[in-house]
Amino acid sequence: VYLVQSGGGSVEAGGSLKLSCAASGPLRCVAWFRQAPGKEREGVASINSLGGTRYGDFVKGRFTISKDDAKKSLYLQMNNLEPEDTAVYYCAADGVIHGGYCDFGLARSKYYVWGQGTQVTVSS
Repeated sequence: VYLVQSGGGSVEAGGSLKLSCAASGPLRCVAWFRQAPGKEREGVASINSLGGTRYGDFVKGRFTISKDDAKKSLYLQMNNLEPEDTAVYYCAADGVIHGGYCDFGLARSKYYVWGQGTQVTVSS
């Protein structure tokens, strides 16, 4: 499985952006991470194999992760963006294509397939 991201860009504070991630194969456990300059990569949101979602504490209801199995795609809708959300955003998948239960949350080490990253810049 490989992942190709699209979306992102620049927006003013309070604005919205939607990130997309298209997979070459089926998706099981998936997530979005982000990395700001000089900081470690951190988890933004995840979906487990049953559709359950988790979010980083900083999200505070502003972002929504979703997955379309028919389209083999993952999305991140980001609303009410803040300058602190400026980062490179990455989609990630566990790489397992034959189903089964998984629930990795925002544990970065559990995801083995990564998108190329897309820049999100929020100006004040």
